[in-house]
Amino acid sequence: MSFCMTSIAAQKLVSVSEAIELALENNYGIKIISNNKEIAKNNAGVLNSGYLPTVTSSSGATFNRDNLEAEFANGESTALNGAKSSRYNASINLNYTLFDGLGRYYDYKRLKETYKLSELQARETIENTIAQLYVVYYNVAQVTENVTVLEKTLTVSKDRITRASYQFEYGQGTMLNVLNAQVDINNDSINLINAKQQLVNTKRDLNVVLGNVISSEFRVDTTIDFKLDIDQNDLATKVKSNNVNLLQLDKNIMINTFIVKANKSGYLPSLGLTGSYGWNKGNNNAASFVAVSTNTGLSGGLSLSWNLFDGGATATRVSNAKIELENRSLEKESMLIDIERNFNNAWDDYQNKLTIFQVQENNIITSTNNFNRTQEKYKLGQATSIEFRQAQLNLINSELNRNQAKYAAKIAELTVLQLSGELLNIEF
Repeated sequence: MSFCMTSIAAQKLVSVSEAIELALENNYGIKIISNNKEIAKNNAGVLNSGYLPTVTSSSGATFNRDNLEAEFANGESTALNGAKSSRYNASINLNYTLFDGLGRYYDYKRLKETYKLSELQARETIENTIAQLYVVYYNVAQVTENVTVLEKTLTVSKDRITRASYQFEYGQGTMLNVLNAQVDINNDSINLINAKQQLVNTKRDLNVVLGNVISSEFRVDTTIDFKLDIDQNDLATKVKSNNVNLLQLDKNIMINTFIVKANKSGYLPSLGLTGSYGWNKGNNNAASFVAVSTNTGLSGGLSLSWNLFDGGATATRVSNAKIELENRSLEKESMLIDIERNFNNAWDDYQNKLTIFQVQENNIITSTNNFNRTQEKYKLGQATSIEFRQAQLNLINSELNRNQAKYAAKIAELTVLQLSGELLNIEF
């Protein structure tokens, strides 16, 4: 027993706050959503806005070898076989859209809102990951306390079989008491072995959430502090203003609003600017008046286009975008009803679990007193081994039920905080 306690004390303590830091740094789901947020940030940059011009370059070369028969205006004629000529060109071209019916303007706004939406999606992933972390962390804590209970139980059972053996040896007890004590030791040992294996498994689960960064043995903090000062009305108000799912729907409504306006740009004309700087050189054959010609120069112009009728494509896009916008608004109204219900259910569940935990705490006191009195009577020979075992089992069940109620109440509290958007704001 002393070796076991020393081993536990030597293990690294991973607190809740430290576990959260490790998850934020190493969890793969968080890393992926962070990369997706960077993609959305790039898409919302000026380089993807359509506000910048495009500049292209082009060049070319042409070679000809022709057989020619030429007749000039003065009546003379000539014939050339294998006449060679060549042409070269190079240019830099500029294209810039001055006005496109405000489609570019609203598309840029849509991309900005899409980036903000990606931030909310990242926050949702982080919230879900931290909520999962809490569940797994407190599962480890509960199993840790269960192991402690079962270790104490096994110690008591070993003391009991020692006492039963002495009593049998000195003729004050029967072999049946010894056998019953041995059976109970076997059962307690099996329960402890299973609990320890469960503890190993739950620690592995926790390490997965943390990105598998803990390589040594560790233990968790089993201390629980309830946020008993939280106010239901205050949190209910925050549900409407801070719930991450509702905030995402608000962004989607804004995005669809910009989509409607961008599609309406199809009703308006577009104005473009073009410019070019070019170089051309021609080496003509002997039949040409000019043997070699070279020219360079600038050119520029404006182009105006107006799609007066596109077969109804623009009208269809605008109509469908308006319907999508209405759907997003309906989704928000529906989600608001669901979230308010879920919050109220979660709050009631939290209050019930707190009450159950308090009842289990009181039950521990009763079970402990009953066990201590039964143990004293058993030592005095005034209680049978069956009565002693029953009192012991009652205490074990009370302690295990208390552990379960304790962490179930904490998880219920965290669910309330997550629904109200306050999960990432709590401190430990």
